[in-house]
Amino acid sequence: MPVEIEGKQFYRTNEALQRIGISKATLFRWLKENKIADVKHKDLRGWRLFTEEDIERIRKHANTITIVPE
Repeated sequence: MPVEIEGKQFYRTNEALQRIGISKATLFRWLKENKIADVKHKDLRGWRLFTEEDIERIRKHANTITIVPE
């Protein structure tokens, strides 16, 4: 279930990753490799909160195709 804060919906990490279709390991690898920007919102525990825009941005990255030379 999304969390509503000040009228805006946020998704916790597991919910966002299910919607995107990637694993937590993939998310953290992409963050470490600076392939995607981290989210701007976190809760009091420091856990990431994803907006619809964050989810769409990461989904677009997940759907890019990289051609590896033979």
